[in-house]
Amino acid sequence: MTDETGGGDDPADGDLAWETLDSGIDYSCPGFDVRRDDVRLPDGTETDFHYVDEPGAVVVLPFTGGTAGDERDVVVIEEWRQAVGRVNRGLPAGTVETDDADLAAAARRELREETGYEAKTVEPLHTTEPSNGVANSVHHYFVARGCEPAADQELDFNESIRPVTADYDAFRAAVAAGDVRDGRTVQGVAMYELSDG
Repeated sequence: MTDETGGGDDPADGDLAWETLDSGIDYSCPGFDVRRDDVRLPDGTETDFHYVDEPGAVVVLPFTGGTAGDERDVVVIEEWRQAVGRVNRGLPAGTVETDDADLAAAARRELREETGYEAKTVEPLHTTEPSNGVANSVHHYFVARGCEPAADQELDFNESIRPVTADYDAFRAAVAAGDVRDGRTVQGVAMYELSDG
């Protein structure tokens, strides 16, 4: 299989690479599939490997301020997360659709659908594979500025989301203290802090 997300094409990886002999979906549900690959390991052993097969996602760090250095408030979402049985506070995020040619446009759409906010500017921040031991997910992070409420939310039937604004410094402190536990959010804020803003 060709790796389209970076890595895996280096000839030096050959002694570590698994050969995919066959691949199929064992279970499908809204949002993701469970894929089974029949593989041959470097020592010749043949086995299978299961992983979550899901489309890419965009994650948005949306500021109400219009310029870099004007990061006073950030738009965050409070969302029920059934897997952990509680409300999660984090950044707006959503699936990249198959017809999304422009990831920034997908980020604008997901921001609008989940929060009702529109952004004046959207810029790429970072791309990551958050759990590539068990999933093929690729997350594309964006910084949005000049965000203002402009529309009603357009939530999927299984989304329970409340948008709120928070002081960015207080939100960043909550991330650092471990009070914000959403992995996408922790990574987004950390990468923003490590960037030039």
